[in-house]
Amino acid sequence: MGEYKTGTRTIIAVIFLPLLILICYYGRIPFLLIVLIIGLFSYYEFTTLANKKKSNPNLILGLISVFIIISNAYFKFVGYFHLLIIITAALSLVELFRNKNSAISNLGSTFLGILYIGLFSAALVSIREFYSGSPLLYNEGGYIILSMLASIWICDTAAFFIGIAFGKHKIFPRVSPKKSWEGSIAGFIFAVLTMIAAREILIDFISMRDAVFMGGLIGIFGQAGDFVESLFKRDAGVKDSSNLLPGHGGMFDRFDSLLMTAPITYLYLLFFT
Repeated sequence: MGEYKTGTRTIIAVIFLPLLILICYYGRIPFLLIVLIIGLFSYYEFTTLANKKKSNPNLILGLISVFIIISNAYFKFVGYFHLLIIITAALSLVELFRNKNSAISNLGSTFLGILYIGLFSAALVSIREFYSGSPLLYNEGGYIILSMLASIWICDTAAFFIGIAFGKHKIFPRVSPKKSWEGSIAGFIFAVLTMIAAREILIDFISMRDAVFMGGLIGIFGQAGDFVESLFKRDAGVKDSSNLLPGHGGMFDRFDSLLMTAPITYLYLLFFT
């Protein structure tokens, strides 16, 4: 069974990884579409977790809200402040007619899903479009996304193997009993080293200081994203957010670290570079 799962994971990665790289490089509508797929499926999976806690988030309006928030990052048809006012008012009014268990629980889980997944997914689009003002620099946003993906993957890999080999001190035993401080620190170090290497190979338009800081942020918040999603799943009593991706779990499982690092990286780019 373990060999089947590993084989399935490998096949999925071989098929989709090159496609993902191409889409990140090209950007534009294809990248927006892939982020919409990540965001919409992740929100759906989040609602299934909430359902297991007897909460009833608004699936339809939630999906519409996530769609609009992510699309707004690309098309910029309205300010986020105004958008969130409209979404908040609409969800609150609709809840008057739903009559499903606790209104506070329903609205709370709906808003959490929309803000956590919608806004964080939208940050991915904002990073990809960060240099859209200059056609000559447009691809640089794609290089940053690819560097982030590499840093997250190497961080996770280092944390896993070094944690298995040397991990003795548990970091969050109630959330992820097998993960250790030793593995987490190793993941952080390798995340920074990966971004330094990426600067030499792919993102030489940022400074070494920025590479180190961005690697550090990915090393911290990428792992935090994994812990937060594990917290949701443990609370709901499930192992994976869904079985959408054989061998990988759900969309939320696969992109939890990227979703958490995206807004932090975007804010760093916006205010410090």
